[in-house]
Amino acid sequence: MDISVIVPLYNEAESLPELATWIAKVMDENGFSYEVLFIDDGSTDNSWQVIETLKADNPCLKGVKFRRNYGKSPALHTGFERAQGDVVITMDADLQDSPDEIPELYRMITTDGYDLVSGWKKKRYDPLSKTIPTKLFNATARKVTGIYLHDFNCGLKAYRREVVKNIEVYGDMHRYIPYLAKTAGFSRIGEKVVQHRARKYGTTKFGLNRFVNGYLDLMTLWFFSKFAVKPMHLFGLLGSVMFILGFFAAIAVGAYKLYALAHDMPYRLVTDSPYFFIALTMMVLGTLLFLAGFLGELVSRNAPGRNRYNIEKDIEQS
Repeated sequence: MDISVIVPLYNEAESLPELATWIAKVMDENGFSYEVLFIDDGSTDNSWQVIETLKADNPCLKGVKFRRNYGKSPALHTGFERAQGDVVITMDADLQDSPDEIPELYRMITTDGYDLVSGWKKKRYDPLSKTIPTKLFNATARKVTGIYLHDFNCGLKAYRREVVKNIEVYGDMHRYIPYLAKTAGFSRIGEKVVQHRARKYGTTKFGLNRFVNGYLDLMTLWFFSKFAVKPMHLFGLLGSVMFILGFFAAIAVGAYKLYALAHDMPYRLVTDSPYFFIALTMMVLGTLLFLAGFLGELVSRNAPGRNRYNIEKDIEQS
């Protein structure tokens, strides 16, 4: 099969017939063998009934319905598990992504050799309250991940099948699928300017809180990519530095008192000095950080996937 199109959706009953017809038209014109996976994320309208009706008219359509709303990442993860096409394409169900982009995305994966191609909605039809935070968010994501994409959150993306089978999308991590792919060893990541169409039906399902959550998720991914299998490298280092600084600070407080005694200078008790308690606190915190790193190492060494690696090629000896 050439292409799997994954469409996560939530209360998009009005747009589904037009989207399904448009996708089928593009596929037939280009002679692609394909499947369309509609992942209904617990819709409360009649989206599922529409999917069942569309399925009766087109055997290439498939559907999965969640019992409740879980979010976009679980929907994509479910679609990735079921995808059978050589190239997997994701798009939103609100008709803001154009299926006419599919042939070029497919070519970039199969001919140009990209592992992942992300859409870039260079010209957007969103209010400033959405576009300005989006620009700031993307600038931060580029800096942290080292992947220079203009639009991390664009729902229109294309993947080589091996990519979606070797990453796990959970929580709200769909914004960082390129970063997940990079950490899994798929570094050939490209970008394509795509058309952004004004929403035709319904209202947006996302609020400004997604930007706050996005930054928190980015920090989580950065931490796990750097220290998930070697937590002692972070906590042990910080703990050791903090303990050593506190230790020498405590010595300095004691040495100053001895110096004052030796030269008949006025002095006060060590426990009367605030610097002594600051030093003591640093030593305690340093010890706790070191122990946190040690416990993290114990957990990491007992994790079932600690020695699971993505192998691209393997030549067995005869």
